[in-house]
Amino acid sequence: MGDIPRGNRPLSPHLSVYKLPIAAITSIMTRITGQALVAGLLLVVWWLVAAATGPRAFATADWVLRSWIGYLVLLGSVWALWYHFLAGIRHFFYDARLLMTKPQAKQASWVLIWGSVGLTLLTLLLFVIG
Repeated sequence: MGDIPRGNRPLSPHLSVYKLPIAAITSIMTRITGQALVAGLLLVVWWLVAAATGPRAFATADWVLRSWIGYLVLLGSVWALWYHFLAGIRHFFYDARLLMTKPQAKQASWVLIWGSVGLTLLTLLLFVIG
């Protein structure tokens, strides 16, 4: 195949020149948090299986879960759970054909972001610190 002259056609937009709207970013993050929830779930399932297996297995799993990386994964999982939950509620509104204008979708996206952060901090305060 030979080189086809490009002519005067514009280049397709790509991520370095096109800014995704916040609603698109939060939609992509919903998919990512859904997958990230699996990591936290696997950690908790490992901990439960280790508890049923015996004291030595449980001690190992409990040490990992209570390490700083374990706490970080669990905190991230709590945030992902709240984020995914709130995104699901937002999707119910979309299904009802509500929040469909650009300003409403943008506002709902920011509510989703800050709501998930706030609920994560509330969970942290209630169950970890309190």
